[in-house]
Amino acid sequence: MGSISSGKPHAVCVPYPAQGHINPMLKLAKLLHIRGFHVTLVLTEFNYRRLVRACGPKAVEGLSDFQFATIPDGLPPSDDDATQDIPSLCASTSTTCLEPFRRLLADLNIHSPPVSCIVSDGAMSFTLDAARELDIPEVLFWTTSACGYLAYNYYRHLIDRGIIPLKDAADASNGFLETEVDWIPGLAKGIRLKDLPSFIRTTDPNDIMLNFVLRETERASMGTAIVLNSFESLEHSAIEALQKFLPPILPIGPLSLKTRLAIPPESPLANMDSSLWKEDSTCMDWLRDRKPASVVYVNFGSITVMTNEQLAEFAWGLATSGFDFLWVLRPDLVTGESAVLPPEFVEETKGRGLMASWCAQEEVLMHPAVGVFSPTVDGTRR
Repeated sequence: MGSISSGKPHAVCVPYPAQGHINPMLKLAKLLHIRGFHVTLVLTEFNYRRLVRACGPKAVEGLSDFQFATIPDGLPPSDDDATQDIPSLCASTSTTCLEPFRRLLADLNIHSPPVSCIVSDGAMSFTLDAARELDIPEVLFWTTSACGYLAYNYYRHLIDRGIIPLKDAADASNGFLETEVDWIPGLAKGIRLKDLPSFIRTTDPNDIMLNFVLRETERASMGTAIVLNSFESLEHSAIEALQKFLPPILPIGPLSLKTRLAIPPESPLANMDSSLWKEDSTCMDWLRDRKPASVVYVNFGSITVMTNEQLAEFAWGLATSGFDFLWVLRPDLVTGESAVLPPEFVEETKGRGLMASWCAQEEVLMHPAVGVFSPTVDGTRR
């Protein structure tokens, strides 16, 4: 714990409890810390335990002025080494987390420097109520791209126009999603319904994810500012459009680059990790023996799940590509069962493919051997 009389401003950082949200929030928390903030990073109890299992007890030791804290997520207790069901998690965090968060803030105000501000994931907007009660500013951090966040903000318009929910399940595959969306200021010309974040692909007006996104985006106006892991020259039009109807928009990315440049390797901050799965270090040894730009790196992120049939189809695509590949196969990648690759695929790709359960993604991406990267949902690409 930090000294109560330290005089430092105290930022409480609250990521949404999934890997792709925790990663960038930790980076933002580190940048705040090197700029003089006392930092408390708030994890759910479930993810705190996963972090300790994956990285060891030292991962949550923190520093005298950078501490970890927890709140319950409201779901049944579990020690599964897997991402929780996202719709259930969204429903639970938005309805059960405010009260334990209030108690945490009260405790921090007693045992740490007084809380000066909250930096919360945009999908954890219950924190806004606590910020108002304490009369402190709250910055909302949306980890999606600016254009993705802009599209979320127009879900209500899609409903008002009768476009979503879809009238029939067939609309997801009969060409309806090819409809061009040319009335959202700031989006590129030629954007179609199928290019928008996929929560619109439902026929249920009570769909948990659709309504969750509506709620979280509509509450964003309560924030003091909104930060995005993007930058002006990349998404100028979308950022400019968001500025017209929301609190100040601050494009602060790319956070991966900024933390690498700002934090020396010898700093204790550099060793703070947020991986919820144990990383396989053999990946780097394997890459060292590969030629520059010769490896396809495949990682579906921390949330995507598929069937064994879909897994096999993708495997044969890699096999027929003819390239060396590093493929991350999470333990929970296949829905309800273990991932099983066809023996013929294993034989076909012997000597040019490596499968790993998880890896240090940024180190892999920076390796000169990696020439192609399939998109993920873990905060690096989305």
